[in-house]
Amino acid sequence: MGLLGKILAAPLAWIYGGVIDIRHKLFDWGVLKSREFDIPVICVGNITVGGTGKTPHTERLIEMLDGEFKVAVLSRGYKRKTKGFVLAAVNSSFKKIGDEPKQIKLKYPHIPVAVCEKRVEGIEKLRSAHPEVNLIILDDAFQHRYVEPWVNIVLMDYNCPVYDDYLLPMGRLRDRRAQIARAQIVIVTKCPDDMKPLDYRIMSKHLDLYPYQSLYFTRFASQVPVPLYPAFGQEPTLKRGTPVVAMAGIANPKRFVEDLRKDYDVVRTFIFGDHYTFKMRDIHAVEAALASLPAETAVVVTEKDAVRLMNSRKISDDFKRRLYYSSIRVEFLENKECDFHRQLDQYVRENQKYNMLHPE
Repeated sequence: MGLLGKILAAPLAWIYGGVIDIRHKLFDWGVLKSREFDIPVICVGNITVGGTGKTPHTERLIEMLDGEFKVAVLSRGYKRKTKGFVLAAVNSSFKKIGDEPKQIKLKYPHIPVAVCEKRVEGIEKLRSAHPEVNLIILDDAFQHRYVEPWVNIVLMDYNCPVYDDYLLPMGRLRDRRAQIARAQIVIVTKCPDDMKPLDYRIMSKHLDLYPYQSLYFTRFASQVPVPLYPAFGQEPTLKRGTPVVAMAGIANPKRFVEDLRKDYDVVRTFIFGDHYTFKMRDIHAVEAALASLPAETAVVVTEKDAVRLMNSRKISDDFKRRLYYSSIRVEFLENKECDFHRQLDQYVRENQKYNMLHPE
């Protein structure tokens, strides 16, 4: 945003900031009530718009805690076409529950996954449907505040630090930076592979967290692309060096394309908005590009995009044969995964909360 844009947006940002300040005060004073449940609730959220990696980190939490607990996931189901509480099934449409809950349900079919805008109602109905559940992960609920989690985990994109940002619409912040003080754990996501000790210290100094808060750093490790429609007999993984067309409808596709370039010859890119619902004209545009490219050219999408492309009866068999997706896995830097798991386990087993020293 240019200087003129910031000048015009400043009054709106000031008004927006005033509104969220009043809302937080109403919760702090008890006028608006937060409810704490008798089972562990972990909230994974952020204070910015755009992707910080909530879904991959939610998946990593599932992998850490599944087996120790009967885990369930509750999301609002962003951009779904339904309202109210919906319990996900493996064959649920992404239009019914949202692409990210659908991705989670497909990857962990034994985990109860539900969507509901009202998190208190969602937790009650989820527990009623699955009384065996004894731990719930809330995806993207840090600003909700009607539920008081046992653990708040706030994510921040390494490439978009909150301390250099402004409130909407001047910047990308949807909440005050000071609200990070409500989190027990802060994770800096999407870190570069070559982070230096100085980089950790600089970011830690800028964040200036309280003693009761813990700071972790993670990176995304892209997995080898696999066929979205394996019934056509392709190789189980995409051969390195293959020419590919990269197609993505996610918030920050730059890293996805960069990672593909490390192992493949990216000959074209088709980039769409976050949570984009692909239309047949988009598929036809990619097919037109493929017509002038080598016959072995593959189309690679992200895992979230794959959820919106699977089970389509309109896509041609030739396009399906070329279609691959690449998933990502969260990796903790500085060998801190065991520390994170141990601290998380302490919170959810003992509901051990530190005294929150809010800035004056």
